[in-house]
Amino acid sequence: MSQPLVSLHNVGKTFSNGVAALDALSLDVRAGDALTLLGPSGCGKSTALRIIAGLSQPTSGAVDWASPGMRDALAVVFQEPTLLPWASVFDNVYLPLRLAGSSREAAEPRVSEALSRVGLAGFARALPRELSGGMKMRCAIARALITRPGLLLMDEPFAALDEVTRFKLNDDLLALKRELGMTIIFVTHSVFESVYLSTRIVVLSARGGRVVDEIAVDPALVRDAEFRLSEPFARLGRRASHALQSAMDAAA
Repeated sequence: MSQPLVSLHNVGKTFSNGVAALDALSLDVRAGDALTLLGPSGCGKSTALRIIAGLSQPTSGAVDWASPGMRDALAVVFQEPTLLPWASVFDNVYLPLRLAGSSREAAEPRVSEALSRVGLAGFARALPRELSGGMKMRCAIARALITRPGLLLMDEPFAALDEVTRFKLNDDLLALKRELGMTIIFVTHSVFESVYLSTRIVVLSARGGRVVDEIAVDPALVRDAEFRLSEPFARLGRRASHALQSAMDAAA
């Protein structure tokens, strides 16, 4: 097996109010992974993602990167699109490059490319209020892709969307992963979403964020509408559901 891109070693996180979100979480993330952190609300999966992103610091343990520059080559998509309401779709996607010092003219080809990848090529001048929920999330994904990250972190980005839109964005995300060769860490509390998107599902305990099961999903499986109806999908879903239920029962 290749060297992990990033490893968490016995990572713990206790907040100032005394709440322990994580307790000795150990996890390896390898190149090409589509790794899902699956668990009930409050289990620490979003905290783990924020620690990997460098947005929060662990109170114990360590986070090791394969190379010093790897941490700078990541992007994050949150549950809310967090778009600038006064800025066009183009300017929202251009923002990371503008902050990095790139001129609008120089950035235009990359912004146009990112918008095309997420199906928003015809909406560059639109404002966020003119977009549907799914389109806003596409814009947020395009903004993340503009930096050409090797590692994409996603914190329940489709949780607030209707099922039809969610299924479509699941398919689009897998297509982007194949096209760009990204490694993805995806946080969700949906068993079915975790099975559909993942090559690895890490199930976390209801309290403390400990790993209670790790489920491998064959990356060769074709992810389409038929896969959702297949026996492998049902079998993997049952295993993930049982692991999740066991973790919740143990906490209770």
